[in-house]
Amino acid sequence: MPSSQSPWMTEDLSMFQDAIRKFIARELVPHEDRWWKQQHVDREVWRKAGEVGMLCASIPEAYGGGGGAFAHEAIIAYEQARAMATSLGTGVHSGIVAHYILRYGTEAQKDFYLPRICAARAFFCIGMSEPNSGSDLASVRTHAERVAGGWRLNGQKIWTTYAHKSHFMIALVRSSGTSEDRKNGLSQFLVDLSLPGIIVRPIAIGTGDSDFNEVFFDDVLLPEDALIGVEGNGWKQVNAELAFERSGPERIYSSLVLLDLWARLLGDTTDDAAAARLGRIVARLAPLREMSVAMTALLARGESPLIEAALFKDMGTEIEQQIPAEIADAVAARPDLAVDPELLRTLAYLMQLNHVFSLRGGTREILRGMIARGLGLR
Repeated sequence: MPSSQSPWMTEDLSMFQDAIRKFIARELVPHEDRWWKQQHVDREVWRKAGEVGMLCASIPEAYGGGGGAFAHEAIIAYEQARAMATSLGTGVHSGIVAHYILRYGTEAQKDFYLPRICAARAFFCIGMSEPNSGSDLASVRTHAERVAGGWRLNGQKIWTTYAHKSHFMIALVRSSGTSEDRKNGLSQFLVDLSLPGIIVRPIAIGTGDSDFNEVFFDDVLLPEDALIGVEGNGWKQVNAELAFERSGPERIYSSLVLLDLWARLLGDTTDDAAAARLGRIVARLAPLREMSVAMTALLARGESPLIEAALFKDMGTEIEQQIPAEIADAVAARPDLAVDPELLRTLAYLMQLNHVFSLRGGTREILRGMIARGLGLR
């Protein structure tokens, strides 16, 4: 967790953290009820977030970004988690999409998309998963066929986060061959979601949120320059994208606000068993934070730590799900203890949501298979 004692926390980063913390306290905390349901993202707050550097903090200034480092992104993720404001979606926006376009986009694509992303005038989602494919990403069936002047897109994506609030999608599709060809023949496209033939249908989950979506493509005509990167290189590109997605500090901070509330409650008690439980959780979080910081350094050097990110995401998911479960047990064990209603509300919300943590960004089974292959165990 970023702090003034962190060895990588410079004076400039500390000032940036303070500015982000003040923005969240001013713009989000007074309206916290709006942030409990992730579908209620306020576009005006997005615009203000861009103005203070919460979007594209580490994108070069030439493209409208803050020109900072990946450490800035880590600070943003932590401060949002502290305020339960992760529904801003800046992890998708600047931690994945903007850097992806910066790395693989043409100069024309960078000039068009990046300033709009950084100014909160263009919102992106990522189209990977498909029905009946589970986490088997290489089996995608959605396909793009070359036609005069561009591409014809047909197929379906599912569990696409924020698609109902987005203007564009980065979609992994098959540009040649069939699903039996697996990793070969895959490409990625920048899809304008306002084009004819696209239907976005929200999916409600147990918490009542509907940030996931189904997206249907029916003879959607894409321009020639919708292709991003190299045709047929989609598998390599998407794995670089997943390294961004899986290595972010938000992978261990989703339950942090609950942990803070519980720690505050324990400050007024002498419950040794609960204190020991809290200590075990913090002892697991500390090395995970260091892993995230280390991957931040790798990403800053232009590397793609795919196996490291898979390991971090798997371990992070485990502690994310453990925190609400452990705290629920601790609260149930002390019926005599007066518990803050805010803690109970946060606990109830996360107990309904925490099963999602091990699904987003790749299921635990898929990640462990990747780790095993990376270590030469299979």
